[in-house]
Amino acid sequence: MQPTAEFLDQALIVARAAADAAAAVIRRYYRSGFDVEIKADETPVTVADRAAEAAIKQVLRAAYPDHAYYGEEEGREGDSDWLWLIDPIDGTKSFVRGYPFFSTQIALRWRDELVLGVSCASEYGELVWARRGGGAWLAGERLQVSAAEDFTAQTAISFGNVKTLSRDARWQALARMVQRCGRTRGYGDFLHYHLLARGCIDLVVESDLNILDIAPLVVILREAGAVVTDLDGAAPDLATTSLLAGPPALHARALAEFRTALAG
Repeated sequence: MQPTAEFLDQALIVARAAADAAAAVIRRYYRSGFDVEIKADETPVTVADRAAEAAIKQVLRAAYPDHAYYGEEEGREGDSDWLWLIDPIDGTKSFVRGYPFFSTQIALRWRDELVLGVSCASEYGELVWARRGGGAWLAGERLQVSAAEDFTAQTAISFGNVKTLSRDARWQALARMVQRCGRTRGYGDFLHYHLLARGCIDLVVESDLNILDIAPLVVILREAGAVVTDLDGAAPDLATTSLLAGPPALHARALAEFRTALAG
């Protein structure tokens, strides 16, 4: 089956229902008592993460039993051209600390292409979605990135995790961008991607993430008019660990400056 507009529209309805199911689970645990475990990668996990992933899969599997699934907590299951990517609580550290900068991330990948994304920040109060060719949406509003083309006093940049970048030759290039722009923020997680899609900020830079953190956001940002690559300029894939996203001209300028820095 090809990812037709009709198929993706229906899949989007199912994905949003799965996000709603996860939100109901998360709401039961948020700010209540629960144990926190530390995984091998030194990140936290809770019963809410596992229960929310199970709730998402229950909804998706009822509609698409033959699809494959790749979840943050249970790994990859099945073999299909269709792969659902699921992060039940992206921002578990925020969830554990009791502030609402966490979200449920659900994406659909067809062969090598991300074609659908839902980003549900249930406690923050935002649900953003997109499918290939259908635009990006928040509360009935079609989203569009800004028209920023260069680093000026009006440009706003947001950073997520940049620890790896801080040890890289591109760190000084980033510093030069910061010096030329008007505002820097570290919104992180889902929030700066939502703001970028809405045109509220102009560029997002992250050097330490995984595909489950950002798969649906890639679709959302592209449909809002952004260019989305890793810090080397490659399209995001299952092995992606960094991200650079912004309006086409600004993204191109930032990427060129990063490449110049690496070339020495």
